[in-house]
Amino acid sequence: MRIELATAPGDLQRPNEDYVSVALPASGRGGVLALLDGVTPPRGDDGCAHGVPWFTARLGGALLELSGSRRDMTLADCLAAAIEQTADKHRATCDLSHVLTPQATVVLARWDDERVEYLVLSDSVLLLEGDDKEVTCVRDDRIDRLRAAGRLLAPLRNAEDGFFTAAADPLVAGRAVTGELPRTRIRALAALTDGAARWVEVFGEGDWTHCFGVLRKEGPQGLIDRVRAAELADPAGRRFPRGKAHDDAAAVFVEP
Repeated sequence: MRIELATAPGDLQRPNEDYVSVALPASGRGGVLALLDGVTPPRGDDGCAHGVPWFTARLGGALLELSGSRRDMTLADCLAAAIEQTADKHRATCDLSHVLTPQATVVLARWDDERVEYLVLSDSVLLLEGDDKEVTCVRDDRIDRLRAAGRLLAPLRNAEDGFFTAAADPLVAGRAVTGELPRTRIRALAALTDGAARWVEVFGEGDWTHCFGVLRKEGPQGLIDRVRAAELADPAGRRFPRGKAHDDAAAVFVEP
């Protein structure tokens, strides 16, 4: 089994709001990965005394523990329970009804000898390499569809006909993209926050198959280094317009 992961802040003066981790059972058979991308609130106004890095660390930890230890629960059930547990940790001190209460995108994957399960919520991505070496990108395309339609995103966060992130409402777990495949059909898998996926989605350095090749050859840190080089080559975003010159980035690569 090969497991590699990396994460890096977009700004060294600010805490990294991404989270990535992998857990393996004591039996040594199977595993689970969790990757989150915290949503940065404008002007720091989110009604929370703790902040986004605090939220992603606790939600990510709860997701990893539940999805690793509760094989009787679906990944959507694990996400719902993790959201509820995390909300309980600060509902007495923070305004969880605030539209920008700390929230995150989520990728979960769980595998054993028989199957690979997955869950994707919002715009982080999961890459699956099949036994035929074809790479499939599993994504929640709601944000893409809204942008293509020219619709403003902020008012449509966690709203009907909009897009969804993991915040304080456990019911959002039912909005995630989920599925499972036979273990024998999957050679390897990877997950990327949008800061790492910029190599494909913003800079157009290659498609998802090329991206997977970089991950296999150079590891997640190699991909992030390539993203940073592309960002530095266009610091003002003139060639490649983007919301932030540099974004937090996280990636994980697993060959079960």
